[in-house]
Amino acid sequence: MIIGEKKERKQEKLVMDQSEMGRALTRIAHEILERNKGTQEMALVGIRTGGVHLAHRLARRIQEIERSQVPIGELDITLYRDDLAIRKDQPILRKTTMPFNISDLKVVLVDDVLFTGRTIRAAMDGLIDLGRPAEIQLAVLVDRGHRQLPIKATYIGKNIPTSREEVVCVLLEEEGEEDRVVILNE
Repeated sequence: MIIGEKKERKQEKLVMDQSEMGRALTRIAHEILERNKGTQEMALVGIRTGGVHLAHRLARRIQEIERSQVPIGELDITLYRDDLAIRKDQPILRKTTMPFNISDLKVVLVDDVLFTGRTIRAAMDGLIDLGRPAEIQLAVLVDRGHRQLPIKATYIGKNIPTSREEVVCVLLEEEGEEDRVVILNE
C-alpha cells in the first residue's frame, strides 16, 4: 500500500451518498423543531464518535432554520457498555463534554447507526448519571434493524434492512472520508 492511499474495503455497496445524507439531516432537523416547537429547553448530545459529528451538523441546520443556537454535548459511553467484561481489546476512553446541565431539558441523543440498541441503552445510562432530562429523544442517520432491546428512534434518516453479517459504515468528512453510507460484506 502506498503511503497516504486509503485501504480498500471489500464489496462496498453505497446506500446513501453525500447529498442524500444532507437531505436526511435537514429533514431530521425540521422534524426535531416541529416536535419540540422550536429550540426552547432542548439540547443535542452526540454519541462519540460519529454521533458527535452528526449532532454538530444538526445544530448548524437548526440554527439556519430557526436562527437559534442549540447547546451540544458529547458523550463517551465506553464505561457504560455491557460487553466490557467479554471484550478482548482494552476500551479507549474518550472525553464526555457536557457544557450545560441536562436536567429538565429535552435531550436529543444523536448517533450514526441504530443496530441492537445496546449503544443507546449505554448512552441513556450515561445521560442519567449527568442529570435528569425532561425527555430523551433519539435521532439516527441509519436504522438497520436487529434490535436486542426495546429501543426505537424518534427521528430516522433512512431505514436500511440488513443481515446480521453485513456491516453498515457511516463515513464522514470530519473523519477524513467522503460523506457516504455503505454496507460492507466481508
